[in-house]
Amino acid sequence: MALYAIADVHLSLGADKPMDVFPGWEDYTRRLQENWRRLVKPDDTVVIAGDISWAMRLEDTREDFAYLHALPGKKLLLKGNHDYWWTTRRKMERYLETEGFTDITFVHNSAVPVQGCAVCGTRGWLAGAMSEEDQKIVNREVGRLKTSLDEALRQDLSPLVFLHYPPIYDGARCQPILDLLREYEITDCYYGHIHGKQAAQRAPMGEYEGIRMHLLSCDYVRFLPQRIF
Repeated sequence: MALYAIADVHLSLGADKPMDVFPGWEDYTRRLQENWRRLVKPDDTVVIAGDISWAMRLEDTREDFAYLHALPGKKLLLKGNHDYWWTTRRKMERYLETEGFTDITFVHNSAVPVQGCAVCGTRGWLAGAMSEEDQKIVNREVGRLKTSLDEALRQDLSPLVFLHYPPIYDGARCQPILDLLREYEITDCYYGHIHGKQAAQRAPMGEYEGIRMHLLSCDYVRFLPQRIF
């Protein structure tokens, strides 16, 4: 069994917001599907680190979830900034059960075991955001990540951290999240959100203050799920 990850699949099969209008995203659903099927086996797991569907309501995600359900492997989903359909975990899990999407799981205030490790994470927030409202959001995201990490340790599993937002971008830092990663001795942090070659040049990749940073955005990784182990 292998663990793969990717971010920002931005599916819009049930909504009128195709990503094909952006350079490099032409025919992306077919490309992603072909790459996924070539790499991922039925007993593998794939983390999707946010920005999963452009749907505005949970019930409008059906075609996008059906697309993911048809692909091999178990899928672990985290929230992104464009996942407006995201609601409580209980409602989302009930929806998946009703629709028969049994191979999809949400990582939300939770940790999911994968071969002696645990997939942990949360959405995160904008690096360097300083308003009072921003601080409230950051505190909430730190709490969610801590809950996820504590659950991994409770199960005696090694935590793997996935975020949607990078904890550092263009020199700006989300210090509370970085502090938490160091507190829990996290060695690798996987994230998405960043699109385009110029933006990617300002994103952290490689080792940063003892933590290896990995960008997973669909267009950056050329619609290829990245093998974690």
